[in-house]
Amino acid sequence: MINFEKELKNFQPSLEVEEAEAAIYNHDLTDVTDIITEILRDVRQNGQQLGQ
Repeated sequence: MINFEKELKNFQPSLEVEEAEAAIYNHDLTDVTDIITEILRDVRQNGQQLGQ
């Protein structure tokens, strides 16, 4: 029978997973919120330039 508690204590995550996790968390990604914010900023600036 497998002793799950013992196996969990011996578990070591692979370096590939840790490297991938660091790359994902440290990479500045543009998401939908960033895009919408930029579009709204552009619309407001263009509206003010047109006198609206």
